[in-house]
Amino acid sequence: MTGGFTDDDLREVLPRLRRFALSLTHDLANADDLVQACMERALSRAAGRRADGDLRAWLFSILYRCFLDSQRRSKRYARILDFFSGAPEPLAPSAEDVAIARAALGDLARLSADQQSLLLLVSVEGLGYQEAADVLDIPIGTVMSRLSRARKALRDLSEGHAPSKPALRLMK
Repeated sequence: MTGGFTDDDLREVLPRLRRFALSLTHDLANADDLVQACMERALSRAAGRRADGDLRAWLFSILYRCFLDSQRRSKRYARILDFFSGAPEPLAPSAEDVAIARAALGDLARLSADQQSLLLLVSVEGLGYQEAADVLDIPIGTVMSRLSRARKALRDLSEGHAPSKPALRLMK
C-alpha cells in the first residue's frame, strides 16, 4: 500500500482512466501513453497525496494535467486525429446505430476541448460537480455554468442548429 491506496485500487480505476484518456486523445496509442504517464506521476507523488481524498478524482486530475502538458508540448501539430481512430468494434452495430453514434461524436467533436472534457468527466465518467471542479482546477460554480452551456451547445448541434454565440454588448 502506497499513499493510502493499493494495487487493486489502481487496477479498479485503470479502465476508466484509459477511457477518459482515449476521449481526450482520440488515439489508442496516445491514450495508453497518457495513462502510463499518469500512473508514473501518481506513483512518484503518492507520498504527497492526502489519504482522505478521493483516489479516482486525484488520478483523473493527474491524467488531465498530463494531457494538458502533452498538448502544450505538441502545439506544432495542428491536425486533430479522428475520434476513437483504431478502436476495435466489440459488436457489429446496425447501420442506424452507427449513423447516430457518428453524428453524436461529430457533434461532440465540434465542442471546445473544455466543454468536451467537462461533459465526459460528468456524463461519461460519473464524477460529481465538485470532483470535476477538483480535476479541472476550477470553481464548482464554473463547472455548473460551463456544463449547462456545453449541454445546450450539444443539444443545439444535435437538433441541427448552429451553436449559439453569446450576445456581447460593445462598450466604449
